[in-house]
Amino acid sequence: MKKRVLIAGLFHETHTFLEGTTGLRDFHITRGDDMLAAKGDSSPLGGVLELAEEYGWEVIPTADYRAQPSATVEDEVFESFWADIEPAISKRDYDAIYLVLHGAMASQSHPSVESRLLWRIAMIVGFHKMPIFGVLDLHGNLDHATATCFVAYRENPHTDAREAAQRAARLLQRSLTTGVLPTMHFRKPGIVWPPTGTGTAADPMKVLEALARELETKHRYIWDVSILAGFAFSDTPDCGVALIITVDPNHDSEAMSCLSQLEQKAYSLKHLGNVTDPPLSEVMPKLGGFPEGLTVLVEPSDNIGGGAPGDGTGLLRALLDYEVPNSAVCIADPEAVTMAEAAGIGAKVTFSIGGKGSRLDAGPVELEVEVIALNDGRFELEDKQSHLASMCGDHFDMGRCAIVRHQGITILLTSIKTPPFDLGQWRSQGIEPSQLSVIAVKAAVAHRRAYDPIAARTFWVDTPGPCSSNLKTFPYKHIRRPIYPLDS
Repeated sequence: MKKRVLIAGLFHETHTFLEGTTGLRDFHITRGDDMLAAKGDSSPLGGVLELAEEYGWEVIPTADYRAQPSATVEDEVFESFWADIEPAISKRDYDAIYLVLHGAMASQSHPSVESRLLWRIAMIVGFHKMPIFGVLDLHGNLDHATATCFVAYRENPHTDAREAAQRAARLLQRSLTTGVLPTMHFRKPGIVWPPTGTGTAADPMKVLEALARELETKHRYIWDVSILAGFAFSDTPDCGVALIITVDPNHDSEAMSCLSQLEQKAYSLKHLGNVTDPPLSEVMPKLGGFPEGLTVLVEPSDNIGGGAPGDGTGLLRALLDYEVPNSAVCIADPEAVTMAEAAGIGAKVTFSIGGKGSRLDAGPVELEVEVIALNDGRFELEDKQSHLASMCGDHFDMGRCAIVRHQGITILLTSIKTPPFDLGQWRSQGIEPSQLSVIAVKAAVAHRRAYDPIAARTFWVDTPGPCSSNLKTFPYKHIRRPIYPLDS
Protein backbone atom coordinates (compact mmCIF):
# COMPACT_ATOMS: atom_id res chain seq x y z
CA MET A 1 0.00 0.00 0.00
CA LYS A 2 1.08 3.55 -0.66
CA LYS A 3 2.36 5.43 2.37
CA ARG A 4 0.46 8.63 3.06
CA VAL A 5 2.72 11.53 4.04
CA LEU A 6 1.45 14.89 5.24
CA ILE A 7 3.71 17.76 4.14
CA ALA A 8 3.86 21.33 5.44
CA GLY A 9 6.37 24.17 5.30
CA LEU A 10 7.05 27.16 7.58
CA PHE A 11 10.15 29.17 6.76
CA HIS A 12 11.31 32.37 8.44
CA GLU A 13 14.54 33.52 10.09
CA THR A 14 13.56 36.06 12.73
CA HIS A 15 15.77 39.01 13.69
CA THR A 16 14.25 40.01 17.04
CA PHE A 17 16.34 43.18 17.40
CA LEU A 18 14.72 44.81 14.37
CA GLU A 19 11.99 47.42 14.71
CA GLY A 20 8.46 46.51 13.65
CA THR A 21 6.92 43.12 12.94
CA THR A 22 6.49 40.66 10.08
CA GLY A 23 2.86 39.97 9.20
CA LEU A 24 0.84 37.74 6.88
CA ARG A 25 1.25 40.36 4.15
CA ASP A 26 4.98 39.57 4.09
CA PHE A 27 4.61 35.83 3.54
CA HIS A 28 4.26 33.96 0.29
CA ILE A 29 1.58 31.39 1.08
CA THR A 30 0.73 28.26 -0.90
CA ARG A 31 -2.05 25.94 0.19
CA GLY A 32 -3.24 22.45 -0.66
CA ASP A 33 -2.63 21.03 -4.11
CA ASP A 34 -1.01 24.29 -5.24
CA MET A 35 2.05 23.16 -3.26
CA LEU A 36 2.56 20.31 -5.73
CA ALA A 37 3.62 22.80 -8.41
CA ALA A 38 6.97 23.07 -6.58
CA LYS A 39 7.86 19.48 -7.47
CA GLY A 40 11.27 19.40 -9.09
CA ASP A 41 12.16 23.04 -8.50
CA SER A 42 15.27 24.15 -6.62
CA SER A 43 13.63 24.58 -3.22
CA PRO A 44 13.74 22.06 -0.35
CA LEU A 45 10.01 21.46 -0.85
CA GLY A 46 10.62 20.79 -4.54
CA GLY A 47 13.22 18.17 -3.66
CA VAL A 48 10.95 16.39 -1.18
CA LEU A 49 8.05 16.26 -3.63
CA GLU A 50 10.34 14.80 -6.28
CA LEU A 51 11.39 11.94 -3.99
CA ALA A 52 7.80 11.46 -2.80
CA GLU A 53 6.87 10.58 -6.37
CA GLU A 54 9.84 8.21 -6.67
CA TYR A 55 8.88 6.43 -3.44
CA GLY A 56 5.21 6.26 -4.38
CA TRP A 57 4.04 8.29 -1.41
CA GLU A 58 0.52 9.63 -1.44
CA VAL A 59 1.21 13.24 -0.51
CA ILE A 60 -1.20 15.24 1.64
CA PRO A 61 -0.20 18.86 0.95
CA THR A 62 -1.38 21.31 3.60
CA ALA A 63 0.32 24.74 3.58
CA ASP A 64 3.68 26.33 2.84
CA TYR A 65 4.49 29.75 4.34
CA ARG A 66 7.75 31.53 3.39
CA ALA A 67 9.13 35.00 4.05
CA GLN A 68 12.51 36.69 3.84
CA PRO A 69 14.43 37.13 7.12
CA SER A 70 12.96 40.09 8.98
CA ALA A 71 11.55 41.31 12.29
CA THR A 72 9.54 39.41 14.92
CA VAL A 73 6.62 37.54 13.37
CA GLU A 74 3.09 38.48 14.34
CA ASP A 75 1.20 35.74 16.18
CA GLU A 76 -1.47 35.88 13.48
CA VAL A 77 0.96 34.26 11.04
CA PHE A 78 1.52 31.19 13.17
CA GLU A 79 -2.16 30.84 14.04
CA SER A 80 -3.10 31.16 10.37
CA PHE A 81 -0.58 28.48 9.46
CA TRP A 82 -1.89 26.23 12.23
CA ALA A 83 -5.47 26.76 11.08
CA ASP A 84 -4.41 25.66 7.60
CA ILE A 85 -2.73 22.42 8.68
CA GLU A 86 -4.57 21.40 11.87
CA PRO A 87 -7.67 19.90 10.17
CA ALA A 88 -5.52 17.56 8.10
CA ILE A 89 -3.35 16.63 11.09
CA SER A 90 -6.40 15.93 13.25
CA LYS A 91 -7.72 13.37 10.73
CA ARG A 92 -4.72 11.15 11.49
CA ASP A 93 -5.25 9.33 8.20
CA TYR A 94 -1.57 9.34 7.24
CA ASP A 95 1.57 7.36 8.02
CA ALA A 96 4.06 10.18 8.57
CA ILE A 97 4.59 13.94 8.66
CA TYR A 98 7.30 15.81 6.78
CA LEU A 99 8.08 19.44 7.67
CA VAL A 100 10.15 21.99 5.75
CA LEU A 101 11.23 24.43 8.47
CA HIS A 102 13.86 27.07 9.06
CA GLY A 103 14.39 26.60 12.79
CA ALA A 104 14.85 30.22 13.93
CA MET A 105 11.32 31.62 13.72
CA ALA A 106 10.11 33.70 16.66
CA SER A 107 6.68 35.30 17.08
CA GLN A 108 5.31 37.80 19.55
CA SER A 109 4.20 35.05 21.96
CA HIS A 110 6.40 32.12 20.95
CA PRO A 111 10.20 32.51 21.07
CA SER A 112 10.51 29.21 19.19
CA VAL A 113 7.63 28.84 16.78
CA GLU A 114 8.97 25.53 15.48
CA SER A 115 9.05 24.02 18.99
CA ARG A 116 5.50 25.21 19.61
CA LEU A 117 4.40 23.74 16.29
CA LEU A 118 5.97 20.37 17.07
CA TRP A 119 4.39 20.35 20.52
CA ARG A 120 0.93 21.03 19.06
CA ILE A 121 1.39 18.24 16.53
CA ALA A 122 2.52 15.83 19.24
CA MET A 123 -0.54 16.65 21.31
CA ILE A 124 -2.64 15.29 18.44
CA VAL A 125 -0.60 12.34 17.14
CA GLY A 126 1.14 11.43 20.39
CA PHE A 127 4.70 11.95 21.56
CA HIS A 128 7.16 9.80 19.59
CA LYS A 129 4.32 7.69 18.23
CA MET A 130 4.59 8.61 14.55
CA PRO A 131 7.44 9.44 12.13
CA ILE A 132 7.84 13.24 12.12
CA PHE A 133 10.77 14.08 9.87
CA GLY A 134 11.97 17.31 8.34
CA VAL A 135 14.71 19.64 7.22
CA LEU A 136 16.22 22.65 8.99
CA ASP A 137 18.35 25.59 7.90
CA LEU A 138 21.91 25.43 9.23
CA HIS A 139 21.07 28.64 11.15
CA GLY A 140 18.20 27.12 13.10
CA ASN A 141 18.07 27.68 16.86
CA LEU A 142 16.27 24.55 18.04
CA ASP A 143 17.62 22.69 21.05
CA HIS A 144 14.85 20.16 21.59
CA ALA A 145 11.98 18.78 19.57
CA THR A 146 9.07 16.38 19.96
CA ALA A 147 9.92 14.90 16.58
CA THR A 148 11.69 11.87 15.15
CA CYS A 149 14.42 13.19 12.90
CA PHE A 150 15.46 16.60 11.59
CA VAL A 151 18.30 17.01 9.13
CA ALA A 152 20.12 20.34 8.78
CA TYR A 153 21.89 21.83 5.78
CA ARG A 154 25.60 21.01 5.80
CA GLU A 155 26.81 23.91 3.69
CA ASN A 156 27.01 27.66 4.23
CA PRO A 157 26.41 29.20 1.69
CA HIS A 158 23.38 26.90 1.60
CA THR A 159 24.12 25.12 -1.65
CA ASP A 160 22.71 21.84 -0.33
CA ALA A 161 19.28 22.91 0.97
CA ARG A 162 17.43 20.77 -1.55
CA GLU A 163 19.86 17.90 -1.01
CA ALA A 164 19.37 18.10 2.77
CA ALA A 165 15.60 17.97 2.34
CA GLN A 166 15.98 14.88 0.20
CA ARG A 167 18.35 13.33 2.73
CA ALA A 168 15.63 13.69 5.37
CA ALA A 169 13.09 12.22 2.95
CA ARG A 170 15.31 9.18 2.39
CA LEU A 171 15.57 8.67 6.14
CA LEU A 172 11.80 8.90 6.39
CA GLN A 173 11.47 6.26 3.70
CA ARG A 174 13.86 4.11 5.72
CA SER A 175 11.65 4.50 8.77
CA LEU A 176 8.48 3.73 6.82
CA THR A 177 10.09 0.66 5.25
CA THR A 178 11.64 -0.78 8.42
CA GLY A 179 9.11 0.41 10.97
CA VAL A 180 11.97 1.82 13.10
CA LEU A 181 11.43 5.17 14.83
CA PRO A 182 14.84 6.70 15.57
CA THR A 183 15.52 8.99 18.52
CA MET A 184 16.85 12.54 18.24
CA HIS A 185 19.21 14.03 20.84
CA PHE A 186 20.28 17.67 21.26
CA ARG A 187 23.24 19.34 22.97
CA LYS A 188 23.91 23.09 23.45
CA PRO A 189 27.59 23.92 24.06
CA GLY A 190 26.88 27.50 25.23
CA ILE A 191 28.17 29.31 22.15
CA VAL A 192 26.70 31.94 19.84
CA TRP A 193 28.47 32.93 16.61
CA PRO A 194 27.73 35.84 14.25
CA PRO A 195 26.80 34.78 10.69
CA THR A 196 30.28 35.79 9.49
CA GLY A 197 31.73 33.01 11.66
CA THR A 198 29.50 30.21 10.36
CA GLY A 199 30.83 29.59 6.84
CA THR A 200 31.50 25.89 6.31
CA ALA A 201 34.62 26.45 4.19
CA ALA A 202 36.48 27.61 7.30
CA ASP A 203 36.82 26.57 10.93
CA PRO A 204 35.08 26.06 13.26
CA MET A 205 32.24 24.80 11.06
CA LYS A 206 34.57 22.99 8.65
CA VAL A 207 36.03 20.88 11.44
CA LEU A 208 32.66 20.24 13.08
CA GLU A 209 31.06 19.12 9.84
CA ALA A 210 34.01 16.81 9.16
CA LEU A 211 33.68 15.27 12.62
CA ALA A 212 29.94 14.83 12.08
CA ARG A 213 30.56 12.86 8.87
CA GLU A 214 33.22 10.80 10.65
CA LEU A 215 30.79 9.84 13.39
CA GLU A 216 28.11 8.89 10.86
CA THR A 217 30.56 6.63 9.05
CA LYS A 218 31.98 5.04 12.20
CA HIS A 219 28.72 4.20 13.99
CA ARG A 220 26.06 2.17 12.16
CA TYR A 221 23.38 3.08 14.67
CA ILE A 222 23.60 6.78 13.76
CA TRP A 223 21.07 8.01 11.20
CA ASP A 224 22.26 11.61 11.00
CA VAL A 225 24.52 14.14 12.68
CA SER A 226 23.63 17.81 12.17
CA ILE A 227 25.40 20.97 13.28
CA LEU A 228 23.14 23.98 13.82
CA ALA A 229 25.34 27.08 13.78
CA GLY A 230 22.36 29.05 15.11
CA PHE A 231 21.09 32.54 14.32
CA ALA A 232 22.69 35.10 16.60
CA PHE A 233 20.19 37.91 15.97
CA SER A 234 17.29 36.00 17.50
CA ASP A 235 17.25 36.91 21.19
CA THR A 236 15.52 33.76 22.45
CA PRO A 237 16.37 31.05 25.00
CA ASP A 238 17.22 28.63 22.17
CA CYS A 239 19.65 31.00 20.43
CA GLY A 240 23.09 29.55 19.75
CA VAL A 241 24.97 26.57 18.42
CA ALA A 242 23.15 23.22 18.69
CA LEU A 243 24.39 19.70 18.01
CA ILE A 244 21.92 17.02 16.91
CA ILE A 245 22.34 13.27 16.62
CA THR A 246 19.59 10.92 15.47
CA VAL A 247 20.13 7.26 16.37
CA ASP A 248 18.45 3.89 16.45
CA PRO A 249 16.29 3.41 19.54
CA ASN A 250 18.08 2.16 22.67
CA HIS A 251 21.36 3.79 21.70
CA ASP A 252 20.98 6.84 23.90
CA SER A 253 24.24 6.40 25.81
CA GLU A 254 26.24 6.12 22.58
CA ALA A 255 24.54 9.26 21.27
CA MET A 256 25.49 11.13 24.44
CA SER A 257 29.11 10.07 24.02
CA CYS A 258 29.17 11.32 20.41
CA LEU A 259 27.54 14.58 21.43
CA SER A 260 30.24 15.06 24.05
CA GLN A 261 32.92 14.71 21.37
CA LEU A 262 31.19 17.32 19.23
CA GLU A 263 30.67 19.64 22.17
CA GLN A 264 34.31 19.47 23.24
CA LYS A 265 35.46 20.17 19.68
CA ALA A 266 33.06 23.09 19.30
CA TYR A 267 34.13 24.66 22.56
CA SER A 268 37.83 24.26 21.80
CA LEU A 269 37.33 26.16 18.52
CA LYS A 270 34.76 28.67 19.76
CA HIS A 271 37.05 31.68 19.28
CA LEU A 272 37.36 30.95 15.55
CA GLY A 273 33.67 31.62 15.04
CA ASN A 274 33.73 34.94 16.87
CA VAL A 275 34.49 36.91 13.70
CA THR A 276 34.36 40.71 13.70
CA ASP A 277 34.91 43.11 10.80
CA PRO A 278 37.40 45.97 10.37
CA PRO A 279 36.16 49.57 10.04
CA LEU A 280 35.82 51.32 6.68
CA SER A 281 38.68 53.65 7.59
CA GLU A 282 41.02 50.67 7.68
CA VAL A 283 39.80 48.97 4.49
CA MET A 284 39.14 51.76 2.01
CA PRO A 285 42.77 53.01 1.81
CA LYS A 286 43.73 49.51 0.66
CA LEU A 287 41.84 50.21 -2.55
CA GLY A 288 44.27 52.98 -3.46
CA GLY A 289 44.83 53.01 -7.20
CA PHE A 290 41.89 50.61 -7.67
CA PRO A 291 43.85 47.56 -8.83
CA GLU A 292 42.78 45.47 -11.80
CA GLY A 293 39.97 43.01 -11.30
CA LEU A 294 36.80 43.11 -9.23
CA THR A 295 36.99 44.12 -5.58
CA VAL A 296 34.04 42.96 -3.49
CA LEU A 297 33.24 44.97 -0.37
CA VAL A 298 31.06 42.94 1.97
CA GLU A 299 28.78 44.72 4.45
CA PRO A 300 27.58 42.18 7.08
CA SER A 301 25.83 44.85 9.17
CA ASP A 302 23.26 45.25 6.36
CA ASN A 303 23.08 41.53 5.63
CA ILE A 304 19.75 41.04 3.85
CA GLY A 305 19.99 37.29 4.42
CA GLY A 306 20.12 38.03 8.15
CA GLY A 307 17.05 40.26 8.14
CA ALA A 308 18.59 43.71 7.55
CA PRO A 309 16.57 46.14 5.39
CA GLY A 310 19.12 46.26 2.60
CA ASP A 311 19.01 50.05 2.41
CA GLY A 312 22.00 50.90 4.60
CA THR A 313 24.09 53.78 3.33
CA GLY A 314 27.45 52.93 4.93
CA LEU A 315 29.12 51.56 1.80
CA LEU A 316 27.32 53.98 -0.51
CA ARG A 317 28.80 56.85 1.51
CA ALA A 318 32.24 55.23 1.31
CA LEU A 319 32.05 54.90 -2.48
CA LEU A 320 31.07 58.57 -2.66
CA ASP A 321 33.71 59.78 -0.19
CA TYR A 322 36.53 57.91 -1.94
CA GLU A 323 35.13 58.67 -5.41
CA VAL A 324 35.41 55.02 -6.43
CA PRO A 325 35.06 54.72 -10.23
CA ASN A 326 33.21 51.93 -12.03
CA SER A 327 31.59 50.81 -8.80
CA ALA A 328 28.09 49.61 -7.95
CA VAL A 329 25.80 49.02 -4.99
CA CYS A 330 22.24 47.73 -4.69
CA ILE A 331 19.85 49.59 -2.39
CA ALA A 332 16.31 48.48 -1.53
CA ASP A 333 14.27 51.69 -1.75
CA PRO A 334 10.80 51.55 -3.33
CA GLU A 335 10.29 55.29 -2.79
CA ALA A 336 13.41 56.08 -4.81
CA VAL A 337 12.27 53.70 -7.56
CA THR A 338 8.96 55.55 -7.77
CA MET A 339 10.74 58.89 -8.04
CA ALA A 340 13.06 57.58 -10.73
CA GLU A 341 10.09 56.29 -12.73
CA ALA A 342 8.36 59.64 -12.41
CA ALA A 343 11.48 61.40 -13.71
CA GLY A 344 11.99 59.00 -16.63
CA ILE A 345 15.02 57.53 -18.38
CA GLY A 346 17.68 60.11 -19.15
CA ALA A 347 16.46 62.58 -16.53
CA LYS A 348 18.77 64.06 -13.94
CA VAL A 349 17.06 64.29 -10.59
CA THR A 350 17.97 64.79 -6.95
CA PHE A 351 16.35 62.61 -4.30
CA SER A 352 17.06 60.71 -1.08
CA ILE A 353 18.44 57.19 -1.36
CA GLY A 354 18.40 54.52 1.37
CA GLY A 355 18.79 55.01 5.11
CA LYS A 356 15.11 54.52 5.91
CA GLY A 357 15.01 50.98 7.33
CA SER A 358 17.23 51.06 10.42
CA ARG A 359 17.67 53.57 13.23
CA LEU A 360 21.36 52.59 13.29
CA ASP A 361 22.02 53.96 9.82
CA ALA A 362 23.18 57.53 9.24
CA GLY A 363 20.03 58.16 7.22
CA PRO A 364 19.22 58.83 3.55
CA VAL A 365 21.84 60.15 1.13
CA GLU A 366 20.68 63.17 -0.88
CA LEU A 367 22.14 62.66 -4.33
CA GLU A 368 21.82 63.96 -7.86
CA VAL A 369 21.63 61.02 -10.23
CA GLU A 370 20.91 60.25 -13.85
CA VAL A 371 18.19 57.67 -14.49
CA ILE A 372 19.78 55.03 -16.73
CA ALA A 373 17.09 52.33 -16.89
CA LEU A 374 13.72 51.25 -15.51
CA ASN A 375 12.92 47.53 -15.43
CA ASP A 376 10.82 44.75 -14.03
CA GLY A 377 12.76 42.96 -11.29
CA ARG A 378 11.74 39.33 -11.76
CA PHE A 379 14.66 37.11 -12.75
CA GLU A 380 15.48 33.43 -13.03
CA LEU A 381 18.27 32.23 -10.80
CA GLU A 382 21.42 31.41 -12.71
CA ASP A 383 22.56 29.05 -9.95
CA LYS A 384 19.83 26.63 -8.93
CA GLN A 385 21.96 25.47 -5.99
CA SER A 386 22.53 28.96 -4.61
CA HIS A 387 21.62 30.14 -1.14
CA LEU A 388 18.78 32.09 -2.75
CA ALA A 389 17.32 28.91 -4.24
CA SER A 390 16.91 27.51 -0.73
CA MET A 391 14.56 30.42 -0.03
CA CYS A 392 12.60 30.86 -3.24
CA GLY A 393 13.18 28.05 -5.73
CA ASP A 394 13.96 29.02 -9.32
CA HIS A 395 12.85 32.67 -9.49
CA PHE A 396 13.05 35.87 -7.45
CA ASP A 397 11.14 39.12 -7.83
CA MET A 398 12.89 42.37 -6.87
CA GLY A 399 9.79 44.40 -7.78
CA ARG A 400 10.13 47.42 -10.00
CA CYS A 401 13.78 48.47 -10.38
CA ALA A 402 15.65 51.60 -11.40
CA ILE A 403 19.28 51.96 -12.37
CA VAL A 404 20.69 55.38 -11.55
CA ARG A 405 24.21 56.73 -11.78
CA HIS A 406 26.17 59.38 -9.93
CA GLN A 407 29.54 60.03 -11.57
CA GLY A 408 31.21 56.60 -11.67
CA ILE A 409 28.88 54.94 -9.18
CA THR A 410 25.97 52.79 -10.41
CA ILE A 411 23.10 52.25 -7.98
CA LEU A 412 20.57 49.48 -8.55
CA LEU A 413 17.39 50.50 -6.74
CA THR A 414 14.91 47.70 -6.00
CA SER A 415 11.39 47.75 -4.60
CA ILE A 416 11.93 44.49 -2.69
CA LYS A 417 15.11 43.78 -0.77
CA THR A 418 17.10 41.11 -2.58
CA PRO A 419 19.75 38.90 -0.96
CA PRO A 420 22.90 39.13 -3.14
CA PHE A 421 23.23 35.42 -3.67
CA ASP A 422 22.81 35.15 -7.45
CA LEU A 423 24.45 37.20 -10.22
CA GLY A 424 21.19 37.10 -12.16
CA GLN A 425 20.20 40.00 -9.93
CA TRP A 426 22.60 42.23 -11.88
CA ARG A 427 22.60 40.61 -15.29
CA SER A 428 18.82 40.73 -15.51
CA GLN A 429 19.19 44.50 -15.26
CA GLY A 430 21.83 44.73 -17.99
CA ILE A 431 24.80 45.06 -15.63
CA GLU A 432 27.75 42.65 -15.86
CA PRO A 433 29.20 42.49 -12.32
CA SER A 434 32.51 40.97 -13.42
CA GLN A 435 33.27 44.13 -15.42
CA LEU A 436 33.00 46.41 -12.39
CA SER A 437 36.00 47.59 -10.40
CA VAL A 438 34.23 47.58 -7.02
CA ILE A 439 30.88 46.15 -5.97
CA ALA A 440 29.26 46.52 -2.54
CA VAL A 441 27.49 43.40 -1.25
CA LYS A 442 25.04 43.33 1.67
CA ALA A 443 25.74 39.88 3.06
CA ALA A 444 27.89 37.90 5.48
CA VAL A 445 28.86 34.56 3.92
CA ALA A 446 26.08 33.43 1.57
CA HIS A 447 27.19 35.68 -1.30
CA ARG A 448 30.46 33.81 -1.71
CA ARG A 449 29.25 31.10 -4.08
CA ALA A 450 28.20 33.80 -6.55
CA TYR A 451 30.96 36.36 -6.09
CA ASP A 452 34.11 34.40 -5.25
CA PRO A 453 34.52 33.07 -8.82
CA ILE A 454 34.52 36.60 -10.31
CA ALA A 455 36.34 38.50 -7.53
CA ALA A 456 40.03 39.34 -7.53
CA ARG A 457 39.82 40.28 -3.85
CA THR A 458 37.21 40.57 -1.09
CA PHE A 459 37.11 42.74 2.03
CA TRP A 460 34.61 42.55 4.86
CA VAL A 461 33.89 45.93 6.48
CA ASP A 462 32.04 47.15 9.54
CA THR A 463 29.34 49.76 8.94
CA PRO A 464 26.37 50.91 11.05
CA GLY A 465 23.53 48.41 10.80
CA PRO A 466 21.41 45.78 12.59
CA CYS A 467 23.51 42.73 11.66
CA SER A 468 26.90 43.72 13.05
CA SER A 469 29.31 40.84 13.64
CA ASN A 470 30.17 42.32 17.06
CA LEU A 471 27.55 40.52 19.14
CA LYS A 472 28.48 42.40 22.30
CA THR A 473 26.78 45.49 20.83
CA PHE A 474 23.32 43.86 21.04
CA PRO A 475 21.05 44.22 24.11
CA TYR A 476 20.36 40.52 24.70
CA LYS A 477 17.68 39.88 27.34
CA HIS A 478 16.39 36.35 26.72
CA ILE A 479 19.36 34.30 25.52
CA ARG A 480 20.51 31.65 28.00
CA ARG A 481 23.53 32.80 29.98
CA PRO A 482 26.39 32.26 30.37
CA ILE A 483 27.22 32.00 26.70
CA TYR A 484 30.37 32.70 24.67
CA PRO A 485 31.37 35.37 23.60
CA LEU A 486 28.88 37.47 25.57
CA ASP A 487 30.27 36.12 28.85
CA SER A 488 33.79 35.28 29.92
